[in-house]
Formats: sequence, structure tokens, C-alpha cells
Amino acid sequence: MDKEPTQIKDLEKQVAAREAVKFIRDNDIVGLGTGSTAYFAILEVAELVKKGLNIKGVPTSEHTASLATSLGIELLDMKDVQSIDVTIDGADEFDEQLNLIKGGGGALFREKIIASLTKKEIIIADSGKKVARLGAFKVPVEIVPMALNYVVKELAKLNGKGLVRMKDGSPFITDNHNIIVDADFGLISDAAALSESLNQIEGILGHGLFVNLTAMVIMGKGEETITYTK
Repeated sequence: MDKEPTQIKDLEKQVAAREAVKFIRDNDIVGLGTGSTAYFAILEVAELVKKGLNIKGVPTSEHTASLATSLGIELLDMKDVQSIDVTIDGADEFDEQLNLIKGGGGALFREKIIASLTKKEIIIADSGKKVARLGAFKVPVEIVPMALNYVVKELAKLNGKGLVRMKDGSPFITDNHNIIVDADFGLISDAAALSESLNQIEGILGHGLFVNLTAMVIMGKGEETITYTK
């Protein structure tokens, strides 16, 4: 019987996760991502811990912290960490220049801080996440609530159409007690330039364009993996 598309995606995420954890060494501090793809990496990290590897994790979200703790992974608080050896996380889109859109799970700000602290940021993905140009997936923007109207107007000046992310009929609230606007810029011709423009807008805590933060993308393709590096 042929596998369903969801089963194929999960298989590709699993094989990518297994390949990524090969870069973890004993005594490493490991950044733990958030989302359906990072979930498989956390399971693999937990297996390393069970086998005796001394690893401490730094979670990118409260959800990840809860999962990691339940699996026996010792955690460190982000504010107590000077650097992170390896982070394994997912992405909503990536291109061959290793630019990313992240934040579908709502943890983009913490994910970006941890990526910035990380010596080797490894992104794992199923084959559906690779694109020629970013932008089919909307760019998540985490906003301080009082700045919402101003930020939406500024996004419009950048040709971005922003909608507040909703959950169960109410605005989605991040772990940082902020809201997310998912901004549609169409296909993005210059991710670095758009990222810098977003950085200049007051009221934006963080956004989901990740530029020059990724060392490697490991993509599952069926039961194999394809690795992209700069």
C-alpha cells in the first residue's frame, strides 16, 4: 500500500532528524527547535541521552521545554547560556541560499535568539519545504500588541498584507505575550533587504525571515537525505 502524503512527510522529517543528530557531541549544549519537524529531532536527542551522551538542551518554546523534560533531557535557560554548540530546528520554507521563513509554530523570536547564539544551526525539513524563492508561506511577525495598527500600516508600505493570527476565535498569543501578524509579501526577491526593513519597524519584536543564520539544511527525500550548505 502506498504511503499517504502525511506519512511521507513524517518519514522525511525522521530521516533528516536522524542525520542531524550525528553532529551532536558529548557535553554539547543543544538548541531544541519548535514545531512538527523539530519534534522528531527532540525524540532523537532524547535517544542520545538514554544512550549516555551528556547533553544539555536550550528550548525555543514552552511547549518544547515541556516535551524535552518529559523525555529526560536536562534543560538550561536561554538567559544563562553564552553560546550553543548545535541547534536543530525546522523551517516553513528554505531556499538554496539557506534563507528561511520560520514561525509557523509561533516561536520565531526565541528561535531567532537561539539561532544567533548557535555555532552550527542545522535546519531539518521534508522535501516540500524547499522553494526557488521564499514567500508562498506568509512571513510571521511578532508584535507588541499596542503597536499593532502602526505595524500593519508599516507592513503595507513594504507591500505586505498583514492579518492577525487567530486561534480558537481569539488572537494567537506567543510565549512572550505578544501577537503574530502573518504578512504576505508575495514571492520575495531580496530576503536580506526585506529582513532589514522589518528590523527597522518599531513595535516588531521579531520576524520569521532568517538570513545568514543557518549553517546547513538537511532535507529528507523519501528515505534518503540531501544536505545543503553555503
